[in-house]
Amino acid sequence: MRYYFYRTRKWLWRGLVLLAVLIFLFVLGAGGIIATNYKNFGNLFKVVSLINSRYLEPVNVADLVDGAIRGLVEALGDPYSVYLDPKMFAQLEEQISGTFGGLGIVVTIKDGRLTVVRAYPGTPAKRAGITEGDIIVKINDRDTKGLDLETAVGLMRGPVGTKIRLSLTRQDNPVVRELEIVREQINVPTAEGYIIPGTSVGYLALTQFTMKTPEEVDALLVRLQKQGMQGLLLDLRDNPGGELRAAVKVAEHFIPRGPVVHIDYRTGKDETYTVNGHKLDVPLAVLVNRASASAAEILAGAIKDTKSGVLVGEKTFGKGVVQELFRLDNGAGLKLTTARYLTPAKRDIHKKGIEPDVVVSQEPGKEDRQLQKALEILQDKIKQAA
Repeated sequence: MRYYFYRTRKWLWRGLVLLAVLIFLFVLGAGGIIATNYKNFGNLFKVVSLINSRYLEPVNVADLVDGAIRGLVEALGDPYSVYLDPKMFAQLEEQISGTFGGLGIVVTIKDGRLTVVRAYPGTPAKRAGITEGDIIVKINDRDTKGLDLETAVGLMRGPVGTKIRLSLTRQDNPVVRELEIVREQINVPTAEGYIIPGTSVGYLALTQFTMKTPEEVDALLVRLQKQGMQGLLLDLRDNPGGELRAAVKVAEHFIPRGPVVHIDYRTGKDETYTVNGHKLDVPLAVLVNRASASAAEILAGAIKDTKSGVLVGEKTFGKGVVQELFRLDNGAGLKLTTARYLTPAKRDIHKKGIEPDVVVSQEPGKEDRQLQKALEILQDKIKQAA
């Protein structure tokens, strides 16, 4: 559909009335609950009329339509469904295509605020002085309050060489500092692994899931097995998720043949992602916390449901929904929640999270009690198998 905008009051009126009718027809088609909502529609037409006849300043109809669409999406009360203006939508498309630069940080949503988990050495973020615990309050001119994690990450990514402005604060220092950073090509691995000194236990940490992650995991597991690994500690803490298919490929190493995740659509076109079951023949422990989300929860949930390993740590974030991107006119887009993730046992984890088998809390900056407990569990299992 094309909208033609005119500045005259006559066409302003017609454009706003058309918008009101479209909203009316949308709701009629979506639910058909008109009789109980007629007063709301009356208010809508009244507001349109008052803006047309009484508002002090000239009104840009495009801005009103944009605001109305944004309001419709926000009215869903779903933090993951987002209306994306043309600039934001272009940035998100760049992120998905892989042709983007970044800052070199890992972020999560902590207490409703966009918080830095890690800044990698040698990256633009690290050189600018960004550290763990920094709270990003604005990305360019966009307030991050209420912004979902995927959209926030998309906003921070962009073409190599372009600038981005961040406004940051800290829990212990409320003073806001402004930084302007130039994006660079970021080539930080998403997986790292080694044998824990003095043990035969391998340690494998996944910071996120990208299309590179399965290949990185394959190479690390081969190396750890050659080094005599007898047990594996998989660290998914602070992992915000990422590519669904990457998480499924990684799950190939850790669960038996069968489903990894079910995708439950409202329309009924459900999907199930499965693996052939080339799992490692060693005891497995998985570390999770409140910032383990989305694809990380898919992997953790599959391991728990199939009893392939022991989950240690804290209840996970609880993001168990799927979003699709839809292109709109004028270069805008809509990211809309269209399905649920269900674990192999068809458990819905959205807003619930996954409870670990062994609950261990962790204080920032203190000894890693979660890792120590998982290591104890694995060493006991190794002894029992000997």
